Amino acid sequence: MNDPVVVQRELWLFGSRMTWLFLGIALVLVVATAVAEFLRWRARGRPSSVIDNLVSRIRAWWVMAALVGAAFALGRIGVTVLFALVSLFALREFITLTPTRRGDYWALVAAFYVVLPWQYWLVYTGWYGLATLLIPVYAFLFLPILATSGGDTTRYLERTAKVQWGLMICVYCISHVPALLNLRIPGYGGGNLLLIAFLVIVVQSSDVLQYVWGKLAGRRLVAPKLSPSKTLEGFVGGVLSATALGAALWWITPFTPLQAAGMALVVNLMGFYGGLVMSAIKRDRGIKDWGHMIEGHGGMLDRLDSVCFAAPVFFHFTRYWFSLPA
Repeated sequence: MNDPVVVQRELWLFGSRMTWLFLGIALVLVVATAVAEFLRWRARGRPSSVIDNLVSRIRAWWVMAALVGAAFALGRIGVTVLFALVSLFALREFITLTPTRRGDYWALVAAFYVVLPWQYWLVYTGWYGLATLLIPVYAFLFLPILATSGGDTTRYLERTAKVQWGLMICVYCISHVPALLNLRIPGYGGGNLLLIAFLVIVVQSSDVLQYVWGKLAGRRLVAPKLSPSKTLEGFVGGVLSATALGAALWWITPFTPLQAAGMALVVNLMGFYGGLVMSAIKRDRGIKDWGHMIEGHGGMLDRLDSVCFAAPVFFHFTRYWFSLPA
C-alpha cells in the first residue's frame, strides 16, 4: 500500500504546480490582452484586420483556457467529457466537408453514436487493450460492412476511406489526450492532468510561435502548395522556441529538463507535420478553414490539427519509457 504521508505530499505538490501553472497562463493572457488592446487603441480610426483578428484570437484563448480549467477541476470525468465533445465537433466538421452519400447512413450513425462514445468510455474506464483496437481494427472492419447495406457502390472506396480517416483523426487520435490520465508513473501520483497541460501548452505554443517567427523573419516557404503561410524560418524558430518552453516546463512533468525538451521536440515536429496533412485535406476540398466555431481560429480541427498527430506519439512515448505496466 502507498504511504498516506507520501500520497498526501504528492497531492499537495500536484495542487501547487497546477496553481502556479494556471497563474502563469493567466498572466500570459493578461499581457497578450493588454498588448492587443494597446495596438487597437493606437490604430483607432484606422481599421486593421490583423489587429482585429489578434483580439478575437486572444478572447477565444480566454474562453478555451476557462473551459480546460473547468474540466481539470472536475478531474477524470470532466476531461474525458470535454475531449469527447471536442471529438464530436471535430468529426462533424470532417464529415461535413467530405461529402458522403445516402448509402453511408448506417456507417455514420455507428461512427457518431456507437464508436465515438464507446471509445471514450474505454478511455474513461482505462481499458487500454480494447481502446487501442476498437477503431483501427473493429471499426475499420465493420463500418464498411454497414456501408454496403444500401447497395450503393458509387465511389465506395473513397466514401469508406473518408469515414475511417475521420474516425482515426478526430476520435482515435484525440482520445489519447484524456488517456494520459490512465498512465501509472512512479512518483507522479495524481499529476497526470499536468501531462495533458504540458502536451497542449507545448503544441499550441509551437503553432503560435511558428506564426510569430514567420511574420518576423519568414522568407522561404516550406510547402507553398499545402500552406502558403508556413515558412522555413517560422518552422525552425517556432519549433525550437516551443521546445525550449517544454524544457522550462519540466517541473510539471515526470521528465528531467533534457527529457522534457526531447518530448517537446517530438510533439512539436508531429504537430507541424500534422498541420501540413490537415492543410492538404483542406486544399483538396477547396476550403480555407474547417469551420467557424472558434472566433479568430476557424473550426475545431483548425485549432487541434497539431494535437491530433502529437497526442498518440506523446502518449505512447510516455507509456513506454515512464509508465508502469497497466
